[in-house]
Amino acid sequence: MLIVDAHLDLAYNALRGRDVLAPAVHQTPDEEGIPSVGVPDLLAGGVGLICATIFVAPSINGSKGYTNADEARSGAIPQLHWYQSVEQQRRLAFVRNATDVKAVATVAGPADRPLPAILLLEGADPLRSPADVGEWFAAGLRMVGLAWKRTRYAGGTGVPGPLTADGVELVRELDRFGIIHDTSHLAEASFWQLLDLSAGPIVATHSNCRSMIPTDRQLSDEMVRAIVQREGVIGINFFDKFLLRPDAYKTRRATLADVVEHMKHMCDLAGDATHVAIGTDMDGGLGREEIPEEIRTSADLPKLADALSSAGFGDDDVRRIMGLNWLRFFERAMPT
Repeated sequence: MLIVDAHLDLAYNALRGRDVLAPAVHQTPDEEGIPSVGVPDLLAGGVGLICATIFVAPSINGSKGYTNADEARSGAIPQLHWYQSVEQQRRLAFVRNATDVKAVATVAGPADRPLPAILLLEGADPLRSPADVGEWFAAGLRMVGLAWKRTRYAGGTGVPGPLTADGVELVRELDRFGIIHDTSHLAEASFWQLLDLSAGPIVATHSNCRSMIPTDRQLSDEMVRAIVQREGVIGINFFDKFLLRPDAYKTRRATLADVVEHMKHMCDLAGDATHVAIGTDMDGGLGREEIPEEIRTSADLPKLADALSSAGFGDDDVRRIMGLNWLRFFERAMPT
């Protein structure tokens, strides 16, 4: 069964010292926890496509991070170069167009094959202006999330607000290149403004249900329906803080049943199982102790298929959620 994981911070982790080209069990635990993601784990689990992020943290209240666009770009370029180096080593193969998506195998292949990956910029501040978009597109960028916290372009998680004037201009340029919009961290005002402004493809690569986790980091039922109406896909995040209801968080471990609960709610809102998928964000500032307890590494992702089946999902819907929904979306949304 093909699996697609739409949100993994590989370069971010590599450049802070983790050997993400090795199995997770060979990596050293650090301040962000016990590693759970390595390229060999992904391949062993039957993952046939990922969205690989470039993420640079801003300075918040004096913390370490970028403070302007030039610093954001300076943090992003080494991550791009790392991906380019890894592609040259044939460990990853970047997916740049619909033809590349069609070439993604629908079943697991050799364990030493390059792992197909779509390049995603999480937080748009490294784009100093719309003039930078062409350079990044040529380098392989195909998805952009305008915000993480607030950026120069949009309100974000915990920092509400609409698109800025610069954000409106950037959206127009992203649309001109056919770049996919990831709404995962957008503040609600920015989310709705983006949908009004852009006719381009819309997704949320790693977001859960606000009806269960009542914070602005999650999607309201109305936002879920809006993404569905735009024929987008939503990837469920495996972070326990985004899975467990407030009365359960910190009192027990998350399980795959919690993942399924979020998926089922979104499927109920959508009316079917064609818009819900996986975007684990595993190792995205969190460790193995903060993801469902059945998952030790990405090699265990097939266990989600069993959990979906046990919850009453039919075989076709399980295959869609595990990977085919993302494949269908990317084949339609990527440049020809």
